[in-house]
Amino acid sequence: MSAPHILESVAGHDATADTPTAPPSPAVQVAVPTRRRAPLSWSMRIGLAVLVFYCAVALLSLVWTPFDPLSPGVGEGYMPPSREFLLGTDRLGSDILSRIMAGARYDLGITLVAVTIALVVGTILGTIAGYYGGTVDIVISRCVEVFQAFPGLLFAMLVVKAVGPGVLNIILVMSFIGIPDYLRLSRAEIRSRRNWPYAEAARMVGNRSWQVAFRHLLPNSAGPLLAFTSINAAFVALVTASLGFLGLGLDPNTPEWGSMIARGQDGVMTGEWWLSFFPGLAILGMTGAFYLLGDALSDLTDPRRRR
Repeated sequence: MSAPHILESVAGHDATADTPTAPPSPAVQVAVPTRRRAPLSWSMRIGLAVLVFYCAVALLSLVWTPFDPLSPGVGEGYMPPSREFLLGTDRLGSDILSRIMAGARYDLGITLVAVTIALVVGTILGTIAGYYGGTVDIVISRCVEVFQAFPGLLFAMLVVKAVGPGVLNIILVMSFIGIPDYLRLSRAEIRSRRNWPYAEAARMVGNRSWQVAFRHLLPNSAGPLLAFTSINAAFVALVTASLGFLGLGLDPNTPEWGSMIARGQDGVMTGEWWLSFFPGLAILGMTGAFYLLGDALSDLTDPRRRR
């Protein structure tokens, strides 16, 4: 074969076989970023489910209970759990199940109202002290330190003994005890964020100081406050039950879980275990639910604790 023919055959081979064919162009797809919601942890699911159950029982007790929780003698005294009385009766023949259902209104209601008042008042004062600083911060902080020198339960016992029992007095005392904790937490959060770029930008565009503090800084500091709210609710529930157990809370005839434990403590030694067991179990379930919810909120609001 001559040289021209060899060159032509090589050229033809290179032009046809070695030249890659362009694949068909696929359709252009634009990646749209999707925002995934953080899955609820088991702690939050269990805590929310238990608290919803307690709220449902408290609301149901407003319209229905198996027996009148305030009436003695609906059965014989010291009857063990049975079909007629699912949780038994106390020494006066009152139905324990009905009294526990009615007690949810008091223990859960006092806890929620007291925590709400403490959260609102403490957060407002802490935001003011943390943002403005100076003399305002010094005065508020020193007042808080004076009140926090007393243990919470001891302070509650002294105040309730002085002002007398009652739902309103218990709510005011428990909310007053919780205010310093919310104040110190919100103050620390606001102080750490008041010079951040978004706060400086809010001031540069003409926002007033209270607008910067409450519209920009406080919403970005709400995570730790919400997480602490559940822990504080568990503490309030325990102190409320403790006051009832010591006879310093509500009226003795009021179906409150702490006073029910106190009325049944003598029966524990004689075999009537259900008198104190079921009210104690109700307190344990509610405080445990608050702790689980607080732990889940801490994981949700603190990126360092997420896995």
